[in-house]
Amino acid sequence: MNVLITGANRGIGAAMRTQMMGRGDHVISTSRDGSAGYALDVTDPESQSDLATKLDSQPLDLLVCNAGIYLDKGQNLADGYGSDLWAATFAANVTGVFLTIQSLLPNLQIPDTAKIAIIGSQMASHTNAPGGSYIYRASKAAVLNLGRNLASDLSGLGIAVGVYHPGWVQTDMGGGTADIDATQSAQGLLERFDNLSLANTGCFQTWDGRDHVY
Repeated sequence: MNVLITGANRGIGAAMRTQMMGRGDHVISTSRDGSAGYALDVTDPESQSDLATKLDSQPLDLLVCNAGIYLDKGQNLADGYGSDLWAATFAANVTGVFLTIQSLLPNLQIPDTAKIAIIGSQMASHTNAPGGSYIYRASKAAVLNLGRNLASDLSGLGIAVGVYHPGWVQTDMGGGTADIDATQSAQGLLERFDNLSLANTGCFQTWDGRDHVY
């Protein structure tokens, strides 16, 4: 399987890359600084165009939109959550996902069927809303909506789209007291990606296979 993973230089992205390569997949990795494969700033249309040019006519069976940021952890409602944090977070977590899918859509159309996996979060849920982290939560809710609408539009092209909560993971973002490590999360996510098809396109699932509440 030909796979591209964004944000593959550390954490869950790096763990997915290692496991996919270990099982024989051909993995194309990207990171903002180019330390893992190709350099890609998902927020920059020119960077997206450069990558698309480099990958011209290369088929992709699976695109994993993993790159993302969490800038508003610990912000205070009274004087925090500055507009710069809103702009940067949505540029990476929402616009960046859309630009990546848009620029690589020709590659995803080369196989008869292909898949797009968007790494979301349970923090997108509007039924599980304990407060705080307003920017990150809003960005993940937006990308969940984006993924479900793309699932409708791309099904006619044979492309399935799923959105996945990776768990609370021991990474720079999740912290050292999180529930699972990146290896466990990646293993579960790969099983979800393998099970993604046009029959369940538009799904919002947890790393361990549960359908997530919205």
